Amino acid sequence: MTDHKHHSEHQSQHQMSTLSPNSQESAAQVKETAQSTGDIIYTCPMHPEIRRSQPGDCPICGMSLEPLLPTLEDENPELKDFSRRFWITLPLTIVVTVLAMFGHQLNWLDMSLQTWVELVLSTPVVLWAGLPFFIRGWHSVRNRSPNMWTLIGLGTGAAFVYSVIATVFPHVFPEAFLSMGRVSVYFEAAVVIISLTLFGQILELRARSQTSAAIKALLGLAPKTARRVAEDGSEEDIPLNHVHEGDRLRVRPGEKVPVDGVVQDGTSLVDESMLTGEPLPVRKKTGDKVIGATMNTSGALVIQAEKVGSATVLSQIVQMVAEAQRSRAPMQRMADLVAGYFVLAVIGIAIITFFVWGLWGPEPGWVYGLINAVAVLIIACPCALGLATPMSIMVATGRGATKGVLFRDAAAIENMRKVDTLIIVSVISGPS
Repeated sequence: MTDHKHHSEHQSQHQMSTLSPNSQESAAQVKETAQSTGDIIYTCPMHPEIRRSQPGDCPICGMSLEPLLPTLEDENPELKDFSRRFWITLPLTIVVTVLAMFGHQLNWLDMSLQTWVELVLSTPVVLWAGLPFFIRGWHSVRNRSPNMWTLIGLGTGAAFVYSVIATVFPHVFPEAFLSMGRVSVYFEAAVVIISLTLFGQILELRARSQTSAAIKALLGLAPKTARRVAEDGSEEDIPLNHVHEGDRLRVRPGEKVPVDGVVQDGTSLVDESMLTGEPLPVRKKTGDKVIGATMNTSGALVIQAEKVGSATVLSQIVQMVAEAQRSRAPMQRMADLVAGYFVLAVIGIAIITFFVWGLWGPEPGWVYGLINAVAVLIIACPCALGLATPMSIMVATGRGATKGVLFRDAAAIENMRKVDTLIIVSVISGPS
């Protein structure tokens, strides 16, 4: 029995890890399978069709995958990792930049020795701090999905490799490449780009954490424990995730209803405003339904759990908000298509720039060509094009959830721009 279960779990993980990015039906099957086995599903915040059984990077855009179902854990491992890489290497970036900009004026070091110093200080910045960017860039090439990491990897990689060769083997370059007694190097360009990209990623990850604050606020509404009533009448406090369907739970005055259920004993007034917006507490008696996370204001109740875990109304709301944040609006599909062609066009323009400056530019033409080609690769990154729509969707759905407005998907948000008339119908029921 144990071997069979282990084989089933292994088969489930294999199915998730080999999922095709464009298979919507398979994504739904993976979600259902993982929920039944208790596995964590990871998805891309920009491409929700991606489903994986383990954390990693999105094969389309290179962003880090995040859990499909949100949690109250505030710590983002990627944010922590990028912050560590940024702050540790920032002093090296500053020193390399100061040497490159003002070293020849201050005459602190011989120019050939200064080149070696820049190489030593730049190596940990590029090869360690920038390693995640090169990995993502390689994945974009391997998956034939060009994106901003393709440009950053090519630009910083070209600048660093060229500078290393110019430092170790300066004799292989023509005299046109000599400047101030050494072959011109561009370590400062590579390290500054890496540090600025890390800083931008830190700001983006913090913004994404803030936009998910609404979901965390919803999750925080649920109590952490429940008071279970045993068959012999004894009671004990247990974690909420240990509650099962059919358990009898006692809800004392001032406590939150732990899960969805039906009242078996007692009467009380329950505040359901967090869900229904009803300003006054609703009277509950034997046989009435109660909803998890609502507040029991007066009498004690004994309820029987009917829906627990992800089946509760609160969990369904949280899942709906999370899925709406990851859904793709029609405008986003167009942006993704344009971004793919845009990256290829930028690479082509960078190559043309290099040869035009090298063949017809002023001396040293090839040096100017390399500088301008790298500048084209870096500056033309379509970051805003790829991130503007997903971030706006996350903000809209998060803010809406805090105001009691739920969107089924991103297309509904985009269609709201067509609304020019709002009709509100008020139904007033008299005493029965």
